Amino acid sequence: MTTPTRCTWPGNDPLYIAYHDQEWGKPLHDDQQLFELLVLEGFQSGLSWITILRKRENFREAFAQFNLTILSNWSDAELSNCLQNPGIIRNRLKIEAVRTNARAFIQIQEKFGSFDRFIWDYVEQHPITNQFTEHKDLPAQTDLSVRISKDLKKLGFKFVGPTICYSFMQAAGLVNDHITSCYCYKK
Repeated sequence: MTTPTRCTWPGNDPLYIAYHDQEWGKPLHDDQQLFELLVLEGFQSGLSWITILRKRENFREAFAQFNLTILSNWSDAELSNCLQNPGIIRNRLKIEAVRTNARAFIQIQEKFGSFDRFIWDYVEQHPITNQFTEHKDLPAQTDLSVRISKDLKKLGFKFVGPTICYSFMQAAGLVNDHITSCYCYKK
């Protein structure tokens, strides 16, 4: 059996390969999954994504399976407890942003009907398909990710800079940044 041609960034790590093949770049429309991804992208800032993937189940357990209602009502003590959890990234500002972002996320749901509708409106409900031939050509941010970042910050979100927003767009399938030779590119 031949190995399919894929983007180079997963390397040989089975977890990274599974993430690339089954999740990254596939259009995501479930609000809870979008929230989880946005939070995890914020935690990834300054780290590698594989670090976050390896701790993803720990994050889910620590943050009530990313239940928006629960997280939006968390006390300062509950947030502080996360600082003692060695299974996640223990950054106080990022942990505090989880509650802040849950509240902002709920406000978007109330105003727009869903976060899915809100975020996908930026790409007119269809993924942007780029045509990069090498991973090194992918941008760290775009004018659109800058705009989304500014809008999210105005709505009260934290840890949603332009680079984080672009990574979120790639992961959630708002943009197809699989290289053109990758078997996932045409899917």
